[in-house]
Amino acid sequence: MNTKRLKKPLFLMTALSAAIFAVSANAAELTAFALMPANTFAVGPTSGQFAGTGAGGNSLPLIKKQPVQGVSAILHGPTHNSYYIMQDNGFGAKTNSADTILRVFAVRPDFKTWDGSNVVGSGEISPVNFLTGDVLPSFTKESFISLRDPNHKLGFTTVADADNYPNGNNDIPVAASIKARHFLTGADLDIEAVRKDKRNHFWFGDEFGPFLVETDRTGKVLHAEVSAPNYIPAGSTATGDTVMSPQNPYLGTAAANLGQSRGFEGMAVNPIGDKLYPLFEGTVTGDDAINGTAGKNLRIYEFNLKNRSYTGKNWVYQLETDGTNIGDMTAINDHQFLVLERNGVTATSTSGTPFKKVFLIDIAGVESGSFVTKTELANLMNIADPHDLNGDSSTRFTFPFVTIESVLPLDSTTLLITNDNNYPGAGGRDLNSDNNEFIKIKLDTALDLATFAN
Repeated sequence: MNTKRLKKPLFLMTALSAAIFAVSANAAELTAFALMPANTFAVGPTSGQFAGTGAGGNSLPLIKKQPVQGVSAILHGPTHNSYYIMQDNGFGAKTNSADTILRVFAVRPDFKTWDGSNVVGSGEISPVNFLTGDVLPSFTKESFISLRDPNHKLGFTTVADADNYPNGNNDIPVAASIKARHFLTGADLDIEAVRKDKRNHFWFGDEFGPFLVETDRTGKVLHAEVSAPNYIPAGSTATGDTVMSPQNPYLGTAAANLGQSRGFEGMAVNPIGDKLYPLFEGTVTGDDAINGTAGKNLRIYEFNLKNRSYTGKNWVYQLETDGTNIGDMTAINDHQFLVLERNGVTATSTSGTPFKKVFLIDIAGVESGSFVTKTELANLMNIADPHDLNGDSSTRFTFPFVTIESVLPLDSTTLLITNDNNYPGAGGRDLNSDNNEFIKIKLDTALDLATFAN
């Protein structure tokens, strides 16, 4: 049953209202489709040396190249038809991604669409110049920025400071380019979200700390990372001053109060670009006590970009019964946001039902520390595809991937959504390595979409 989340306890809907709501919530239509193949690579040093031998028919390591994979955030690009896509830490863990450089790429999809009589467009995704949007023949250095810390602004030791990679047996020398440019890697940060402020600086949400990290438009770190304070919602039994995961470099002998890689998975920026709203993927220890629902209560914080500090305001997002994780959070105005929610079940899972949905949440009139209101907008496992844009001979489209981590409103009724394919992971659609799919869906109800500074 679809529900709406209030500050008060959940209420039951009548059978009639639930049925009406289910119809409207599932009425999204696929209007555009493009695909970036799993085996899409960029220039760079050898990667994947610590991530096993491969999967899905593809082997590791990647000799003298880097993956263009793990799409975990999407922003508008340098031109109206291009986008910036941010990869996450590389191969999924701090212990296997020390040779993967953290990057943001620029791409231009040639979407398959319906022109009224035929399907048009190649469905291919091209690399473009990061500054101009001009199409490039391959993912060269002009197509991306790499995060780097040449001035040692971060307060902890990074891979570039070491002689050998910290992964594996610690006996493989760090690539010369990583050391020379002081590039940041997937063993330094697990970036899962990125936004631009009104100065066109990038802000990255990290899961290892969890931290917020600010860079200039070229990817150079400008200040020390910002840790997450422990703002405790009403009813929580949480303790301590700071939220820290087991991978936090400052943890020492202290006990972590957040699960591994459960930091800032989603992060929104308000329309004028002066506030961030990071959303945790995991439940802070003690927050289950709010309503006795284990692992379902996720915090949202407010961060003032002007003075680079948290405001103290916070809210709680509660996962659905079938939901296990959030994938992204994106603002549509000053008080409403879109959230991707999912579970880990896919099209090839032997048990369970894939749960992949888009929710609209609202903080207007909600006291700090209370539950946001929440309404289902779209079921990504039940999208109309009357023109079969993805070419699977079906008029029903599903998006069954393990991780769906990017949503971008394009207009009041159109959302652009992409998946993180966890390269070389397989099992989303079939047993081959999953591709990165870019889809546009049309909602049947218009959003109150504001004009954004970036």
